[in-house]
Amino acid sequence: MQLFDTHAHIGLLQDDKMEQLLAVQLAKVKSVKHVVSICNSLSDFERTYANLESADSIYHAVGVSPTEVANPGKDWEERVIAHAQQKKRIVAIGETGLDYYHMFGGDKTLQIELLLRHLEIARHLDLPVIIHNRSAAEDLLPILAEKLPPKGGILHCFGEDWNFAKQALSMNLMFSFAGNLTFKNSRSLQEVAMRLPSDRIVIESEAPFMTPYPYKGERNKIHYLIETANVLASLREISLEELSESLYANSLKAFALPKDV
Repeated sequence: MQLFDTHAHIGLLQDDKMEQLLAVQLAKVKSVKHVVSICNSLSDFERTYANLESADSIYHAVGVSPTEVANPGKDWEERVIAHAQQKKRIVAIGETGLDYYHMFGGDKTLQIELLLRHLEIARHLDLPVIIHNRSAAEDLLPILAEKLPPKGGILHCFGEDWNFAKQALSMNLMFSFAGNLTFKNSRSLQEVAMRLPSDRIVIESEAPFMTPYPYKGERNKIHYLIETANVLASLREISLEELSESLYANSLKAFALPKDV
């Protein structure tokens, strides 16, 4: 069995390079063969990329998340493009998206502008996007319907209902489930997980956040991904082995990776 973690903030798990590499190695021992490293800011990306450059199990996304909308950094667009073109193992732009729950920057307009620029960059570079959404569905769906790049994207840490999912299914989007799927009060989300087509689903740890139910109260770890996979397999009434094979294939497809990685 092998799992693919499509979204982990490895740079926030540990500060020390060796500890980050040890966390990645432990994940591999626990069947997590590959991880996509996510950073909120470009300074975090540059530091984490340097620490993990030798780790062949790690892929990277590059972008500026909504958390940094008020201060994305000098020449951030040029830096994102340069990193994506020059560095190895860059598989996506992001994370990007909208978060009206926290209202980073205090202005929806700023968040929308940041998202639109990421979508343009992804289109220019022919890469998928990793999409963050919290309390912003009414604005996000129309934007994606019009501006989603050809390579599509991943709705990370999916937490919406079936009505949202039905609309998103018409686009080139994967649905990524995290530890929130394991929560006892997540019946609406679990319904979505049961109803989605099998070829549109991936999973993520979202470490160190969104800790699965059995470890609630702890900081999340990449290898806790197995808990989300177990719940998803139970909901879809298939074996963990069958599910993991499907999820892995979907992850490779989402990031345009060869089948033999």
